[in-house]
Amino acid sequence: MSADAQLRADIVEVGRRLYARGYTASNDGNISVRLDAARLLMTPSGVCKGFMTPDMMCITDLEGRKLAGERNPSSEIQMHLEVYRRRPDVNAVVHAHPPLATGFAVAGIPLDRAVLAEVVCTLGSVPIAEYATPSTKELPEAVGKYVKAHDGMLLANHGALTLGTDLFSAYFKMETIEHFAKISLVARLLGGERILSREEVFRLQGLRGHYGIAAPAPICADPAPGSPADCQVVQAPSAPGQRLVPDYVAFPEDLAGTLARRAQMAGSVPADREIRLTYGELTALIEDAVKNLR
Repeated sequence: MSADAQLRADIVEVGRRLYARGYTASNDGNISVRLDAARLLMTPSGVCKGFMTPDMMCITDLEGRKLAGERNPSSEIQMHLEVYRRRPDVNAVVHAHPPLATGFAVAGIPLDRAVLAEVVCTLGSVPIAEYATPSTKELPEAVGKYVKAHDGMLLANHGALTLGTDLFSAYFKMETIEHFAKISLVARLLGGERILSREEVFRLQGLRGHYGIAAPAPICADPAPGSPADCQVVQAPSAPGQRLVPDYVAFPEDLAGTLARRAQMAGSVPADREIRLTYGELTALIEDAVKNLR
């Protein structure tokens, strides 16, 4: 089998797996792979990924111009091209809408807590690229901010994107993101995750080379707000001598986060611990916050 034929067959198989696992519905999602230094093989527009055949694929150049194929390439080709332009080490890109991971993307919650050692070693963290209208130039611009440092990311209110050295590497990272989202959701429903300490995270980062994991960027501890996304930001509180930090909660920049910080400052709970309030306590805090807003 020629290299072209094998890659066509591999795209069909990846598409079948995405559809079978419920990561895509109807005609959602798109897949691409490098044929050589100047050409890409890509899924066509308007076709269910679970029912593709090898002859449906399109060949384009790195500017998105169609070179061969009866069908048109995916309307989101520019997002793929942005990845290939910024990451010469990437040979395949997969975009899908895995339900749980997409749920986190819709809720605006990145998958960046140090919960699973395997995820820390492989993906590091899974940030959220800001919302952009699909199939417009806004989307590659949003994705481009995170491509340098990440092999997987959520797309706000859209889905997930994964990159790999080959098709199956990119696909397996999509599986990892959805698996991570599922475990994170269950843990939060059960009261919250126990987070790996920062010291353990750095220990795991040191194991990447031992396991032959080629991560695109190192894990960073405390990036400056608004700094370029050139490292993998993982939420992991410092706890010297500990591997796990129980009852850790990262407070969002909203009313709930403000109330939580006030409770900590008042000494009702120690820092870096989950806050549990009765309805009466919560009501009192909200009333106090409203008064101060006036």
